Amino acid sequence: ARATHVVATCYESEEEAAGRGGAARSIRRLRDSGAEVVFSVDCTKLKEHFAPGRREFDRIYFNFPHCGRKAGVVKNRQLLAGFFHSCAEVLAQEGEIHVALCNGQGGTPADQPRREWHNSWQIVAVAAGAGFILSHVHPFKAETIDGYKCTGYRSQDKSFCVEGALNHIFTRSTAPLCFTSMSCQTQLGSQKVSFQVPQVLVDKINRGFLDVNSSHPVRTIKEKLSAGLSQAFPLQNISSCLPLLQQGHPGGVCHSNIFWVTLSPGEAPGTEKMSQGLADAVLCSHFGQDTGENVQEGCPAPKQFYLRPSLLPHAQAIIKKGAFSPGTLQVLSGPVFRKCQISPHSMPAFHEMLVVLAVSRGTENSCIQMLVDNIKATMNSLHQGISGVKPSISLQEAATFGTGLSDFAAFERQLGEIQHFLCVGTEAEPPGSCVGVIRTAPGELKSHELVVVSASLNLDLLAMLLCGISDWRMLWARDRRFLRQFPEGELRLFKSFSLYPPSYVHDVSFWLPDGEDFDEVAFHTLARRVSGEMVVSIRLRDNFQQPGTGRRSLCYRVTFQSCERALGCREAAEMQLHLREEIQQHLGVTLR
Repeated sequence: ARATHVVATCYESEEEAAGRGGAARSIRRLRDSGAEVVFSVDCTKLKEHFAPGRREFDRIYFNFPHCGRKAGVVKNRQLLAGFFHSCAEVLAQEGEIHVALCNGQGGTPADQPRREWHNSWQIVAVAAGAGFILSHVHPFKAETIDGYKCTGYRSQDKSFCVEGALNHIFTRSTAPLCFTSMSCQTQLGSQKVSFQVPQVLVDKINRGFLDVNSSHPVRTIKEKLSAGLSQAFPLQNISSCLPLLQQGHPGGVCHSNIFWVTLSPGEAPGTEKMSQGLADAVLCSHFGQDTGENVQEGCPAPKQFYLRPSLLPHAQAIIKKGAFSPGTLQVLSGPVFRKCQISPHSMPAFHEMLVVLAVSRGTENSCIQMLVDNIKATMNSLHQGISGVKPSISLQEAATFGTGLSDFAAFERQLGEIQHFLCVGTEAEPPGSCVGVIRTAPGELKSHELVVVSASLNLDLLAMLLCGISDWRMLWARDRRFLRQFPEGELRLFKSFSLYPPSYVHDVSFWLPDGEDFDEVAFHTLARRVSGEMVVSIRLRDNFQQPGTGRRSLCYRVTFQSCERALGCREAAEMQLHLREEIQQHLGVTLR
């Protein structure tokens, strides 16, 4: 094992420090034990005191920092800000910063009682400004440290109260993502084409969560469900090489929920090439029933392309080609993409698992029950292995499913008629979270003796419910500490490595163009893009109509917060300014 080398620093000179009671003895003990003692060190300028080869500290401890005398919370925040920025220059990549504070000073929920935010040192937000996240908090027990005394009250040789004191452990955050433009290649009909990825999805394309070597929870759940279903049905996986793009006008689906894309110059396939392998390319006419609606002004032309919002058209195309064996369960899986409003459970990209089965007419209800019972059994076994809490899974008739549908359930309704919603809860809470839908399609097959039954599951929502993940963004985290919690695909209860992330609230108000409706989904999608998914909520605060003119003004409250990366107040303020500029430019509103 590597030998531990301790460096103790002091702000004062050695002569000044040695004159304080007991200090000379402590200095001597440190040096006798092999520690290095350095004096006249400014904690906000650490790199000036250590040569480049000695700037890789594994641990940096700062017990009870204080500016001295009667310094208030603002000065002490400034001290901590300088300290954290200084640590960033001398801390090893996997290193830790330990800061002990008196009870209440930190301003986190771990403090009991908790001070008001403005009256605290706001340590998590201050550290975030230097790129650090709070990963652990535990009591500071001075009595367990031999010879330790807490002195220095108001720069005097007096002790201060450390009852309830806390040790805050900070680690480096992953660096902010640089959202540059990205081109992606996919199969379309008989040829490969490239397209520009929408900026909001740059870090969602080609992540490989369902690949063979992946240990991501969504793959584990997909494999476990497939294994369970294979016990009851012959099973065939047909998920490889499903094209990311679909073409045409998605009948029945709201345009604002679609990610439209443009093919790279010179790559748009001609009519002749598109006629080859149309089932592979998947025309959007396979969506539900064609409503016959016309393309509205400003909407994409019918021959443009969009990222697939569902795997259902792929299954329908396979059925129409005749590559479908009655009695065999066909399993399709892959990422799908849908524009939606911002919430912890509304995701613009997720992994869908679609199972499709052709059964004899009249047996579809018993087949559905077999599917659901099998999914229940797999879910129960997975959940018991994680926490011992038995999930409550139920089928709810689509006709009786209440209003206020989740974005997932509401979009599924746009894709076509639904017979049942698959909902999950716990023994303590009744089922309420919709994680899947079940459909029957009597007219899909040429044979009048067969009916197609399909079940669509949102694997990301299942992973969140099973592993106790409260925010969908965590599933896409690039921080290695996320996947380390699921070694070799083992499902466990997730433990956050970023505690009490700070949030920053900003309001934005604007006048709407005369006579035009406001597209909230477009607004939310713009906020996702501008912030790099750092907006956790958008709430309408005021809807005002000016007397006389009839002009409408909206005011929204935008909350910025990251679930896994450091987000400082200055960065959030810059995002808010950028958002204001973008909504005025792209949504045609007039800022107030």
